[in-house]
Amino acid sequence: MLSNLLQKLRGTAGFSQPCPDRPLAIIGDVHGCADLLHRLLAKLPSDAQVILVGDYIDRGEDSAEVLRFLCEQKDLICLRGNHEDMLLRFLEDPERHGPRWLQYGGLQTLASFRIAGVHPGATPKALTECRDALLAEMGTELVGFVNRLLSSYLSGNVLVSHAGANPSLAPEYQAPNDLTWGHPDFDRVLRKDGVWVAYGHVIQDKPTVSHGRIAIDTGAYATGILSAVYLTQGTEPTFISTLR
Repeated sequence: MLSNLLQKLRGTAGFSQPCPDRPLAIIGDVHGCADLLHRLLAKLPSDAQVILVGDYIDRGEDSAEVLRFLCEQKDLICLRGNHEDMLLRFLEDPERHGPRWLQYGGLQTLASFRIAGVHPGATPKALTECRDALLAEMGTELVGFVNRLLSSYLSGNVLVSHAGANPSLAPEYQAPNDLTWGHPDFDRVLRKDGVWVAYGHVIQDKPTVSHGRIAIDTGAYATGILSAVYLTQGTEPTFISTLR
């Protein structure tokens, strides 16, 4: 069925198969699920460059462990998700950005760093004190790691990002905010340049390949299923998950 789909796409929308420069294994949103991340990494082909699409924190219970582990890995490519973006905004301006981040998973991240006693409706003083405590727990190394996260990675005709891309622009002209938070036309307008976009951000019942898009976020924190796609020249995409 997947082969027929790719043939159809080649004939109607100008798409070729995903063809990275080297084998890639692209992992979806981890969201603090350290155990699932370790299980999935052990299942990935050894020849693949491993890329993570972001959202390492929030929702799940082990955000601190996930960040510390990824920070130590020199052979992984880590992209920035919108939850890392919210964290960085909180660190910069806790009064303005704290309530939103805490509402959308920040409380779980704080708990993983052993910080409690704050909530989305906390006072500016409490939010600032919380930020200072988090900076102290993370340290300069972890904060620097999050700051350095890339917005995208391009290999052959495969663009990897967290939340899709502007379908009207070439990979080199993409706005980082669109790659991190998503572009409104991403799932409505077909690309015309043959570039495939592998992304997370939007939870799927299962990974999908459709019209130049490869969606791999299977809601690990809620489902217990963390998924990846393996891409290599001349073969169809292969999905790997913690489910099997």
